[in-house]
Amino acid sequence: MLPTRMNLKILLPFGIFAEKTGVARIVAETRTGSFGLLPHRLDCVAALAPGILVYENEAEGEVCVAVDEGVLVKTGLDVLVSVRNAIGGTDLGQLRVAIEREFLTLNAQEQSLRAVMAKVESGFIRRLAEFDHA
Repeated sequence: MLPTRMNLKILLPFGIFAEKTGVARIVAETRTGSFGLLPHRLDCVAALAPGILVYENEAEGEVCVAVDEGVLVKTGLDVLVSVRNAIGGTDLGQLRVAIEREFLTLNAQEQSLRAVMAKVESGFIRRLAEFDHA
């Protein structure tokens, strides 16, 4: 009897980054640390942190993918990973540098943009309230 294997799909906001079958194991990173998935693990949901997602299948062996923040959902033998961005590669050092350069810098820019947008929104609401009282 063949061991059971998982199906992995990595989704980006604009399309499918990877769709793999025959996946034996997956290792992902969360804010609290790394965790592994095997085919018979119970279903789960996890919030992913920027980091390295590792999966292993017979065709490619161990594959590393740099992923940005996102969500991992395991239901049965299907694992769905939805992230903002992903970069494939084989050299872990280069992937780690890519994470620091691309994803963490982007998060800082997003935080700055969100702060500016919050100021604009609060100013708009304040002016709208003043207009309503006038």
